[in-house]
Amino acid sequence: MNDTVNSSPDTLTIARPDDWHLHLRDGETLQAVIGASARDFSRALIMPNLVPPVTTAAQARAYRERIHQALKGSGVSTAFTPMMTLYLTETTDPADVVQAVKNGDALAVKLYPAGATTNSDSGVRDIERVMPVLEAMAEHDIVLCVHGEVTTHEVDIFDREARFIETVLAPLRRRLPSLRITLEHITTAEGVTAVREGGGALAGSITPHHLMINRNHMLVGGIRPHYYCLPILKREHHREALVAAATGGERYFFLGTDSAPHPRGAKESDCGCAGVFNAGNTLSCLAHVFEQAGALGQLEGFTSHNGAHWYRQQPASDTLTLVKSNTPRTQDLMVRVGDDEIVPFDPGVPLYWQVA
Repeated sequence: MNDTVNSSPDTLTIARPDDWHLHLRDGETLQAVIGASARDFSRALIMPNLVPPVTTAAQARAYRERIHQALKGSGVSTAFTPMMTLYLTETTDPADVVQAVKNGDALAVKLYPAGATTNSDSGVRDIERVMPVLEAMAEHDIVLCVHGEVTTHEVDIFDREARFIETVLAPLRRRLPSLRITLEHITTAEGVTAVREGGGALAGSITPHHLMINRNHMLVGGIRPHYYCLPILKREHHREALVAAATGGERYFFLGTDSAPHPRGAKESDCGCAGVFNAGNTLSCLAHVFEQAGALGQLEGFTSHNGAHWYRQQPASDTLTLVKSNTPRTQDLMVRVGDDEIVPFDPGVPLYWQVA
């Protein structure tokens, strides 16, 4: 189905998109990057992996207020709503989670396997210890957002998502079939298949960088640290599976940018951080991908409808227009943070679509 509000060969108007997986960090980094998301997106689901992590309703409220204060100083006039998540730990109280969601302090709960990614050391080591929380979430229809990788050293980093689906996700779904789970930033054909076979209780978010580049882009001809992310880029056939899922009009796939800013010095180091800062050009990238797939008519569903439906929200009432130019978009400028800078995502191809 073509959900596009209005289109011509060189314009595309859609309901204002949502970002269902966003890292804003805190402090001066938050102030520096908030405008990139607020300009183009109506809402964003904010990840809780700060230091210390956002584990309680009070912490979520305080973080949301800091985001609002940063918005006031961003110079962006469009409305932007941060929607909060709680960081699941092995000491999380089920009653606190239920109350936080009931009061509107959080929309979902995030499960990080301990050690899986940036600031995940407080995450879950034994899923049995969080089963009371997951059972309460299933009972109260609260979404569990999952970083879907195992972290045991014997599993190859390129196999961690597939192994998680097999050894953690599948048993969890058998045990709690009514628990709604977002398998975030899926990167594999196995992730696509899991969502398709999820029976409406499993959804998958997909990032723009995993739609555009594979592991060769990161490794061939020299290591490109600004393409390093977790879950890590995979083989080309996995990228192709993600593109087919995103552009195919399937209801349970939607946008989560996983935009994750790090200073250049932290990326270009002997132990570089994982994360791609793509908030500023996500929509240009997606329009390119969807046009290449002959599926521009499906872009609105992926960016603006499917995620809202999954999280029990109404799609945005305002619209956003993309325009295709005869000349490619200029690569985004570095974002200054103190004495360092954040490098925006470079997809490696010319982008002709941009937000009007």
